[in-house]
Amino acid sequence: MLHSVSPLRAALLPPVASRDARSCSAVIALVAQEKNLPPHLLVHPSRCRRATARARQLAMYLSHVVMGHSLTEIARAFGRDRTTVSHACALIEDLRDDPGFDAEVSRYERRLEEAAGEAGGHGW
Repeated sequence: MLHSVSPLRAALLPPVASRDARSCSAVIALVAQEKNLPPHLLVHPSRCRRATARARQLAMYLSHVVMGHSLTEIARAFGRDRTTVSHACALIEDLRDDPGFDAEVSRYERRLEEAAGEAGGHGW
């Protein structure tokens, strides 16, 4: 019996790319799906609209906090500078003072942790 693999799960499975790109892809897939955005916009070189930029910042934050990547690794995966990733992480952390936003981010953190556990961790 064939089972379909969700985009989030597929991004967590080996081999293909490096661990960094693979786990950042999982974060990008989740955030893009939840925010109803095409995933390619989160790594697009332009800033895009505010909602897209905020989704990108959230994905960078989750890549750092949940996946444990360094700012440099995240910058490489998103095609940005390390200081841009640092700014994104600080901004999202500040926004977590809002209980509604904090609950949303916590939900994403749980989903990523669960998906990583189902995929066997693969080096995280």
